[in-house]
Amino acid sequence: MNRRVAGFALGALVLLADQGSKYWILHGLRLQDLQTVVLLPVLNFVLVWNHGITFGMFTSFGDAGKIILAGFAIAVIAALAVWLWRSDRWFTTLAIGAIGGGAIGNVLDRLRHGAVVDFIQVHAGWLYFPYVFNVGDSCIVCGVAALMAESLLRRQPAGPVAAGDRRR
Repeated sequence: MNRRVAGFALGALVLLADQGSKYWILHGLRLQDLQTVVLLPVLNFVLVWNHGITFGMFTSFGDAGKIILAGFAIAVIAALAVWLWRSDRWFTTLAIGAIGGGAIGNVLDRLRHGAVVDFIQVHAGWLYFPYVFNVGDSCIVCGVAALMAESLLRRQPAGPVAAGDRRR
C-alpha cells in the first residue's frame, strides 16, 4: 500500500471511530441522561462539552472564539495534510494521519454542536486524571508522542565526516 494512502486511510479510520463513538455516546447510550457510567475500576464514561481546545483550555472566547478555534484547527489540518503528502517515512505519515483524523473529528463537533464531545474519564481509585477526553483526542496525543519519539530516536547516518563539517 502506498504510504500516503495509508496515512490518509488511518486518518479516515480515526475520524470514523471518533465520530461513531460520539454518536453512540449521545444517541445510543444517551450519556447525557445517565450522568456517569462506570465501565471498569479505572474507567468511566462522563459527558463533558468542551468549549475550549485541548483539555478545555481557552474557554472564555465566547461564540466568536468557537469560529476562531475551528478556523485555526482547519488551518492546522491543512498543514498536516501537506506534511503527510510530503513525508517520506511510514511512521511519520501514520502519526500525522492519526493526528489529522482526531483533529477533523473535533472540528466537526465544534461546528455541529458548538463544543467537542468528551466522555472518557480515567482514574485509579480516588485519583482521577484531571481531564475528560475522546477517541480523537487520544489519537492526537498518541500521534504527537509518536512524532516526538521518532524525532528523538532518529539516528544520523554513520560515516566519515566531511573535511569542512565539524558539527559532529
